[in-house]
Amino acid sequence: LVWLDPRLSLLTAAFLPPSLWTLVRYRRRLAGRVAELRQSSADIGSFLIETLQGMKLVVLSNAAEREVARFRSRNQRFIRALLEMQLLGYLSAGLPGLILSGSTVAIFLYGGSKVIAGTMTMGTFVAFMAYQMRLLPPIQALLGLYSNLATVKVSLGRVHALLDTPPEVVEGAGATPLETARGELAFENVTLRHEGRDPILDRVSFRVRPGEVLAVVGPSGSGKSTLADLALRLLDPDSGVVRLDGHDLRSLRLADLRRHVALVEQEPFVFHATIAENLRYARPEATESELAAAARGAGLERFIEALPERYGTVVGERGRALSAGERQRVAIARAYLADPTVLILDEPTAALDPVSERQVVAGYEALMKGRTTIVISHRRELARQADRIVVLEGARIADEGSPDELVERRGAFSALFGSS
Repeated sequence: LVWLDPRLSLLTAAFLPPSLWTLVRYRRRLAGRVAELRQSSADIGSFLIETLQGMKLVVLSNAAEREVARFRSRNQRFIRALLEMQLLGYLSAGLPGLILSGSTVAIFLYGGSKVIAGTMTMGTFVAFMAYQMRLLPPIQALLGLYSNLATVKVSLGRVHALLDTPPEVVEGAGATPLETARGELAFENVTLRHEGRDPILDRVSFRVRPGEVLAVVGPSGSGKSTLADLALRLLDPDSGVVRLDGHDLRSLRLADLRRHVALVEQEPFVFHATIAENLRYARPEATESELAAAARGAGLERFIEALPERYGTVVGERGRALSAGERQRVAIARAYLADPTVLILDEPTAALDPVSERQVVAGYEALMKGRTTIVISHRRELARQADRIVVLEGARIADEGSPDELVERRGAFSALFGSS
């Protein structure tokens, strides 16, 4: 182009700076709008999930109209953010290209005047226009691509923010393998607190001997469930040590630790899959006979045999096709199949009726046999079946001993459950 006509080349280049300035200016604004759109979309998704999960409460509270109004408000914010993003997208991608296209008009007018004046031949003018028209489309495509990168950058930023979040628990380099375990679990002066809050646990110390059943009781918020998180190393204490068979949990391989220590939660999670797949989740290689033995030990065998597809029956999303007691027994069978050395039961019968509780407790008794067991409960009867009881109160151990000893002392245990 410069060889054909330097002045026309300069005229073409003169349109590049304003085009680039427009692109950069709108791209910055576009990035902000894309971030706002992504946040609005996430808010709508969270709102819908929460509302659908609480549908019964919404209906019983006559709150349907309020929820519709809340959804409409969020949806309007989303639509507004979408329209603003689309407008800025068109401006950031289209306006720079339009400015560059203006150079074609300017070349046509200026070059045409030179042809009329006789200072440029028609052949040179046509050749210049042809070269310019072949040069501009790739440049305009690159400008559009640069604009699209703003959208991609925001999306990648959200992904990186999630992926770059440091895990609370990291396996140390050269972690010690633990092939077998006796099941002795010890908490030594363990303290854990959240930032700006009182301690959840404050200098807590106790030991569970191999094969012993320990009940942990206490009022809500006293740190009972936190003990389970520490024993499985879902959290690390701020100070103190948790040990398994004398090993600091922070020195052990996480896979080995979680193979030897199993947790059955108050509301066990059940996947939208078959009963067999749910039972085998911790041990995918388990045989059919092992599966049947686990179901029998958890008191599930008769229930499974009555199902149309037996172990191949799909239990529904989050196990909604099962009752609370049946989900609890699925969790028992899953733990039975995992065959841990240490078993932690976190409020195992809190949501059950008396009949279901008796069935589930029978399954627990079979599972607990010969294993170190920690039972976290607010049920007095369940706690009194343990070999020893630890009473947590105000983040500390308020009392400790056998059930009969605690009843005779008439201390924290009696105050928690009454004097009887």
